[in-house]
Amino acid sequence: MNRSIFYAVCMAALTALAVSCGTTSVNVNTSNMANRAGNAMNSAANTMANAAHSVTNTASSMTATSDADFVEDAAIGGMSEVELGKLASTKATSADVKAFGQMMVTDHTKANDELKALAAKKGWKLPAEVDSSHKSTADDLKSRTGADFDKEYVEEMVDDHETDVKAFEDKAKNATDPDLKAFAEKTLPTLRKHLDAIKAIQAKMK
Repeated sequence: MNRSIFYAVCMAALTALAVSCGTTSVNVNTSNMANRAGNAMNSAANTMANAAHSVTNTASSMTATSDADFVEDAAIGGMSEVELGKLASTKATSADVKAFGQMMVTDHTKANDELKALAAKKGWKLPAEVDSSHKSTADDLKSRTGADFDKEYVEEMVDDHETDVKAFEDKAKNATDPDLKAFAEKTLPTLRKHLDAIKAIQAKMK
């Protein structure tokens, strides 16, 4: 083999080797870029997931009610139900609304007494009267008569009992104090019965 042929063969081999190395380098670089992109996407996904969890936890802390707040709300709500029930049992024109009002007086007086006994046992201080919002509701109903009174009272009772059922459901599951949890569990079926009854009355009125 002469020198020209040998030289050509060597150059061809070197060129092939260079191309091979270059391809390997491109493959390695491409692989690294893909890995980096994947890591970046995973990092972004984790950041979004953490943000979502943070929002959820913040919302939960904003809507959660402490045991102390629940006891105060339950006491005020119970007193209001009795007061408004007495109004309904005397002012309502509908026999169904009158009967419902009397049921409110009976059932909520019993629940109020049980809450008072629990509060005495635990050393909790209960409010002596309803707050300004409930006083305003009572004043408004006192000013109404006839079918107008019936309509407003029924709407108020639907709203109140929907709120009460949700609050008692929460405490029946999540109350810190076991005795308060038991009170919520015991009272909840009565509140559900009230809600079903007043919704049936509302449907009949429509």
